[in-house]
Amino acid sequence: MKKRVGLLVNPVAGMGGRVALKGSDGRETLLRAIELGATPLSPQRAVAALKRLAPIKESIELITYPYDMGEEEARECGIAPVVLGSVTRGETTSLDTRKAAKEMAAMKVDLLLFAGGDGTARDIYDAVGDRLTVLGIPSGVKIHSAVFAITPLRAGDLARMYLQGSISLIREAEVMDIDEVLLREEDRVSARLYGYLKIPWDSGFTQGPKQASAGGEREEAAGQAIAERVIETMERDWIYVIGPGTTTRPIMEKLGLKNTLLGVDVIRNRQVLLNDAKTADLLLLLNGKKAKIVVTPIGGQGYILGRGNQQISPEVVRRVGTENIVVIATPGKIFSLRLNPLLVDTGDEEVDRSLRGYRRVITGFGEEMVCKVA
Repeated sequence: MKKRVGLLVNPVAGMGGRVALKGSDGRETLLRAIELGATPLSPQRAVAALKRLAPIKESIELITYPYDMGEEEARECGIAPVVLGSVTRGETTSLDTRKAAKEMAAMKVDLLLFAGGDGTARDIYDAVGDRLTVLGIPSGVKIHSAVFAITPLRAGDLARMYLQGSISLIREAEVMDIDEVLLREEDRVSARLYGYLKIPWDSGFTQGPKQASAGGEREEAAGQAIAERVIETMERDWIYVIGPGTTTRPIMEKLGLKNTLLGVDVIRNRQVLLNDAKTADLLLLLNGKKAKIVVTPIGGQGYILGRGNQQISPEVVRRVGTENIVVIATPGKIFSLRLNPLLVDTGDEEVDRSLRGYRRVITGFGEEMVCKVA
């Protein structure tokens, strides 16, 4: 008997990332993202995952929604889907996601694959709760939830293994989200737990929830020491792209410069060139210039690129060069990863491959650790 697989794609998920909007929730934000030149990323990430299911397409029945909510992605992978419902192309909303999820739950799908971010995970949770086994294909800007695979390719691999019965372990995973309005207007992060979804699980395939900094005097001192080290080694006339996060913030503070907590800032000769830069801004500023990128892993997850800093796109990485990426992390942040590797998910497989291997991580003024990037 064929396994039933539901597929839902939020076609606008992640569009706000490269244009520095910190998300794409809400109609006004989406229109602003389009105005700034954003293009859809989620459909291609869904295709990357679905291609891993192509070898077993004869043993599954794929159920989806019209157009770029799943139908077009399935057909691109050579899979003929069962198409439910009706939507207006280019005008889909979270209501369509919730409606589709409910219809797929009524059809008792064996697995619901969805491409999106934390907002999409919330919609799935609101619609089906723990009635279905689901798995997220990471496609959003802020992916704090633990219901996602670590990359689209791993989502496809895990889904195939689960459908073939080679893994059977199911676990509850957190659905988290942040207040985007508060983030954009006050540059303040307010995250909360919304509930749990059931996901297939195998070590190394799914990401953990984002964890806040452990804090404390020792961690704060380490952060200050890291900032001093980075500043001491800055070279004249080089551009420094400072990624988001509380670990990079002391660098800007020690220089007496304005900082965008969850944005990307650009400095040269200890002066701000641009705060809260978009991908297009970075490419323009970096043209023909020597530059370095300073990033820090996401606590509890380990991503150094591809989560929350999509402004640092594959094109930006190529322009700077992987040898000029500086990774910084407090010891507490490294230990929170529990010996798991650092991760990259830029959306470009060639760039991701070039970043894999072992990399020095600055953990204090004269202290470094060598960490694996997977």
